[in-house]
Amino acid sequence: MPLTMAQAGTENTVRRITGKDETRRFLESLGFVEGGTVTVVTQMAGNLIVNVKSARVALSEGMARRIMI
Repeated sequence: MPLTMAQAGTENTVRRITGKDETRRFLESLGFVEGGTVTVVTQMAGNLIVNVKSARVALSEGMARRIMI
C-alpha cells in the first residue's frame, strides 16, 4: 500500500519506490530506500511529514504515493 495510507505514529518498512528513475533517485537522496524504515508524523490535506533516518521530511501527496510500504 502507498505511504499515504499509513497510520500516524506507526513505523513502516519501505517495500519499493515507483516512478521514473529521476524520481526514485530524488527519494533515495532524501533517505527513502528499500528496506528502510519510515514513520508518519502527521498528515495534512494529503501531504505528509515523516521521520526517515532521524530526519523529518515533508512530502507532497503525489510523492508519498510513489513510496510503497
